[in-house]
Amino acid sequence: MTRTHLLTGAGSGIGELLARALLERGDEVLVVARSAQRAEEITAALPGARPLVADLASPGDAEALDRAGAFAIVIEGVVEPIAIAATEAVSCPTIGIGASARCDGQVLVAEDMLGMFERVPRFVKKYEDLAGIIEKTAAKYAEEVRARRFPGEDQTYQPKA
Repeated sequence: MTRTHLLTGAGSGIGELLARALLERGDEVLVVARSAQRAEEITAALPGARPLVADLASPGDAEALDRAGAFAIVIEGVVEPIAIAATEAVSCPTIGIGASARCDGQVLVAEDMLGMFERVPRFVKKYEDLAGIIEKTAAKYAEEVRARRFPGEDQTYQPKA
């Protein structure tokens, strides 16, 4: 069964890889860009993809996507009043990435949220410092290995008596 996918970010990185994989399996791919020139550049690099010029942060463009049958709209890094207006303008769910708590849902990169990296985008809230925990744990492990305290009796297999 052929499916139709509407992709943002198909010009590079994971978005481009996803677009290529979908096209290879025979699905229809529409790539979204804010300008006709950028849409043409992306579709030239992705034979078989079709361009769609839209600004998903625009309530009018969001409404058009909603009417066309979008199951959800991702709103990333726009000023909050625009995100709220777009959310209120559509019936499908909006997913915010640094947009507004008033979007219907939120998404963050887990590694950013968990504190795996020192530098993260402005819209990321670090809920934990896993990088620090990992660093301390790795140092403790290395110290125990160097001191020959690991592995201990509980972590090794002994012959049965």
